Amino acid sequence: MSEWLFDLGNSRLKCAPLRDDGAPGEVQALGHDEDRFVAALDEVLPAHGGCAYVASVASPTLTVAVLDALSARFDRISVARTQPRLAGVRIAYAQPAKLGVDRFLAMLAAHARGPSPWLIAGVGTALTIDLLDGEGRHRGGRIAPSPTLMRRALHEAAAQLPETGGAFGEFAADTEDALASGCEGAALALVERSLHEGERLLGARPRLLLHGGGADTLRGHLPQTVWEPSLVLHGLATWAKVGRG
Repeated sequence: MSEWLFDLGNSRLKCAPLRDDGAPGEVQALGHDEDRFVAALDEVLPAHGGCAYVASVASPTLTVAVLDALSARFDRISVARTQPRLAGVRIAYAQPAKLGVDRFLAMLAAHARGPSPWLIAGVGTALTIDLLDGEGRHRGGRIAPSPTLMRRALHEAAAQLPETGGAFGEFAADTEDALASGCEGAALALVERSLHEGERLLGARPRLLLHGGGADTLRGHLPQTVWEPSLVLHGLATWAKVGRG
């Protein structure tokens, strides 16, 4: 009987069947603000499944709505939680519940790629950065607004500043380009500083692992980047294998 993975973020739901080899299958993404969100989710689900593995950082109301929709199709639902240590990863937070489960799962997926130091940057509603050393120890992280959220906040504070549009450049010659350059540049600068400080702390430069729906606009400006847009689903697959209970 089929098992599925569900990553419920602040902006989108990503879901995929869990393959026999333990990896996510074809990923589908649905925006929360799309019309017929729950109906669209219902259309992609199997008629009957064994277990739904769910990771959510969305609001309790939306999380409950999705869980209700899944309960009509699956025999069992297993909700992932952040754990102090799992699959070779040890988090830095003294209170595990304060570390978003999406960040925790992204670290599981990164460590599963091999014993390398990683700087993991997720770009969605927020920009999250976590440093993981080669032994799987989480050295801490950062949270900042993503470029998309920066643009939205500027537009809400000053309506004459457009929320979208423009192209990145080092020194822009119009407002739209200046906004794109400033907001994307701020995110790039934070990632680059984190790489520098991670190298200073660990004595070796960490590999950069980018994920999330907004990361694609940044990765062309960051050389030698590993790109995995569905990293949280990969981490959820690891959790489904070793972290239940």
